[in-house]
Amino acid sequence: MKNQEELQLSDWFNPRERPDVITTTSWLAPIVWEGTFSRKALEKHYRKQNLTTGLAVFVSGRLADQYLEMFLQSANKYFLNGYRVIFYIMVDTFVKLPQIKWGPLRQFKVFIVTEDSWQDNVDLVRMKSLAKHIIWDIQDEVDFLFSMTVTQIFQNNVGLEVLGELVAQLHAWWYFKDRASFPYERRPKSAACIPFGQGDFYYDGAFVGGTPLELLNLVEEYLNGIIHDLRFRLNSTYEKHLNKYFFLRKPTKLLSPEYNWDADFYPPPQVQYVKVAQQSKRRH
Repeated sequence: MKNQEELQLSDWFNPRERPDVITTTSWLAPIVWEGTFSRKALEKHYRKQNLTTGLAVFVSGRLADQYLEMFLQSANKYFLNGYRVIFYIMVDTFVKLPQIKWGPLRQFKVFIVTEDSWQDNVDLVRMKSLAKHIIWDIQDEVDFLFSMTVTQIFQNNVGLEVLGELVAQLHAWWYFKDRASFPYERRPKSAACIPFGQGDFYYDGAFVGGTPLELLNLVEEYLNGIIHDLRFRLNSTYEKHLNKYFFLRKPTKLLSPEYNWDADFYPPPQVQYVKVAQQSKRRH
């Protein structure tokens, strides 16, 4: 007998509504595009859950002055509107926080990151910081946790459809390219290596989420990969390690390029509804 409390994929997700795009992976995980999900069904389920979601963002110096206020203002307005959200703002000691008029059910916490290597490898520092704070501060406070980069800006509602055990973001640029051209790490000695002919999608490191423990496992595997690569004097990127992780540990939900479209490019017909725009210049 079906558990009435358990949300089934068929309750909220209809892949046939978007025949123009890939909506289901080979391992049967949903790829969320506008039109494929029922907000009503998701609301009906999650209203009973009394859930709290965390959103972590990392920023230092000049980037804070340029982007932090826009990121927080837009997230306050569009991210899981109507549900409890804790914003975890991880900054260096020189950041002046903007004055935000937070909406109901919103709160924020500031963590100071003081590691000397901040400027040398920002991704390494932010992942180490995220792991530390998940263990010490976050895991008992939230049901779901997302990590984003400060150069993003929410443009439309990003709601309950993004929640999942392990959520990956499809890279807007590489989604429309052939898999053979994906910029995976190819050096065999690297922990991030995905051999030619293998791989599923190319994932964007700018938006990732899931339960706190799933995110902690992802970060710890990345940190282990960095340590492994240092033995061979290799230095692969966070995003390539992330892609290797998702190659081995398949995400339970994927977000379409609508959730992180590169603002430098006009959206193709498949991207009908840009929900989050990436403000930085093309990174590849």
